[in-house]
Amino acid sequence: MPESPIDKEAILTADFLHSIGHGPGVYLMKNNRSEVHYVGKARDLRRRLASYQRHLGGGQNKTSVMLSKTVLIETILTATEKEALILEASLIKQYKPKYNIILRDDKNYPYIMVTIKEEWPRLVVTRRRVKDQAIFGPFSSPSAMWETIKHLNTLFPLRRCKGTTLPPRARPCLNHQMNRCLAPCHGKVSAVEYRQMVEDLLLALAGKNKELLKRLNLEMLQAADDLNFEQAAQLRDKIKALNQTMEKQVIAAGHHRDQDVFGFARHDTGCAVAVLVIRNGLLSGHHQYLFSEPFEDDSLVMTEVLERFYDADRYVPNEVVVGLEIESPEVLGEWLSDLGQKRVLVRRPQRGDMVNLLTMANRNAEQVIVEHLAKNESWTTLAATLKSTLHLHHEPRRMICLDISHLSGEQTVGAVVSFWQGKKESPRYRHYKISSVTGPDDYASMTELLKRHLARAQAEDFMPNLLIVDGGKGQLQIAVHVIEDLGLTGQLDLLGIAKEKEEEGEKVFIPGRKNPLSLNRHSQSLLLLMEIRDEAHRFGITFHRNWRGKEALRSKLDAIPGVGPVRKQALLTAFGSLKRLSSATPEELSAIPGISPDLALCIHNVLCGS
Repeated sequence: MPESPIDKEAILTADFLHSIGHGPGVYLMKNNRSEVHYVGKARDLRRRLASYQRHLGGGQNKTSVMLSKTVLIETILTATEKEALILEASLIKQYKPKYNIILRDDKNYPYIMVTIKEEWPRLVVTRRRVKDQAIFGPFSSPSAMWETIKHLNTLFPLRRCKGTTLPPRARPCLNHQMNRCLAPCHGKVSAVEYRQMVEDLLLALAGKNKELLKRLNLEMLQAADDLNFEQAAQLRDKIKALNQTMEKQVIAAGHHRDQDVFGFARHDTGCAVAVLVIRNGLLSGHHQYLFSEPFEDDSLVMTEVLERFYDADRYVPNEVVVGLEIESPEVLGEWLSDLGQKRVLVRRPQRGDMVNLLTMANRNAEQVIVEHLAKNESWTTLAATLKSTLHLHHEPRRMICLDISHLSGEQTVGAVVSFWQGKKESPRYRHYKISSVTGPDDYASMTELLKRHLARAQAEDFMPNLLIVDGGKGQLQIAVHVIEDLGLTGQLDLLGIAKEKEEEGEKVFIPGRKNPLSLNRHSQSLLLLMEIRDEAHRFGITFHRNWRGKEALRSKLDAIPGVGPVRKQALLTAFGSLKRLSSATPEELSAIPGISPDLALCIHNVLCGS
């Protein structure tokens, strides 16, 4: 049970610290809304909490700012350091605290996924990890990834069609005629042969080409002995292509082990971590993370990165290589061994080949810092231009734009997009279904959208510095009134951007000014505002179109006798998309369990409008 709650006035006093034991445990720091904004662990709780006393003087670093917002600390004692590590990871996953390190790649790299849980697996691209499927990557270069996929599709012609199930077809698709698919939908390949192709693909993606080549060579010789020269020629071409692929792989180490190598670099208050992913001695990928002002010192930052990096979905290698001293490496190694269900070593080498790998990883981390500084310099110039050109009172670090979409006043949707320092901030995008407005009333819809989003932004602490409305003086005045009603006047800037008629171009309106600002149509400021406005429009229209299509299709399905919730879900799951379900033939529909030929024909007629 949590113990030792304290109020703001008594934070980290001598009496409080004396009430804390010297053993291992976890501590939770909470703000005035009782939200957990930091979770930490320590082998000696009292000593760790006492170390924060030097930050209570109201300084400007991140630790002081966090402590100034802390009104309650709770501690949980554990029997061992390992228990503390596991509990800390669980609590961070539960609360997602603001001040803990949350690992997000500097870029949202794509992965290659093989859907091994499907009856007829496919090779697809994804940007999120999916449980129980074979995931490879991430790939830092999308163009290189697509080149890899092109070669893999030639070597291992699995099915290309979408959907988790494979309805039978009367004739194979064009991909089969081009030798790019084995056509399991038409019975051209057996399940055993298809699964063998999947296993070969998995070996190639895992970098185990030598094992695959050895087996393919044996199969080629056997085919030649059996006088099956066509199959032998196909195997020969596949072996040649695999050898060419292997020549392009980068050798990172003089061994065949699996390693993750963690590099580190610091510049002023910020730092970066780069991870080299080495599989079977080959460099197969990398990750990079940037922390603008981490809460802890370098050693604890690296410790927390290691703890956050590995989870139930990530592969744990045999060796984890770090260059910094970390807290309790033996405990971390024991935890990783349990996670990976094998012996895992956490190493900090001082000499030898692994030092060279660390040097490479450190250089990658330094490059992350260099790129970040270059972006910051570019943004500083742009921010100054925006502030001057648009007569702003605040630096527009976070800019949001709002857009309303509806169809003759029905199914009204509000969309909000967010840009951070001139770049898309997709995790902050939001959709709202307008509920308080009947009919086509854009002003009332904008009022509801503004109130709901700004209330949410305040509660979740991501308030904008600049709020942009898609429209002219009318929409801008609505925003001014809402800001006044919420007591936010002066805390953010407002402007409206509208496209005037008769090819007059874009007009930018600001509160208190009758006429729009006169901006050059090629000015950087106007082009950025247009990009943000167009992104809000795209985001809103896309969601509205999808919502409208789903509702229309679902209403059609609901009207069909014999199609209840179970069969409706089975249909949507089988075809993977609403568009494909609408274009399915009666034969494809009847292949779904629970759908009789008569019902399939009825569904086809209703969805196709015949």
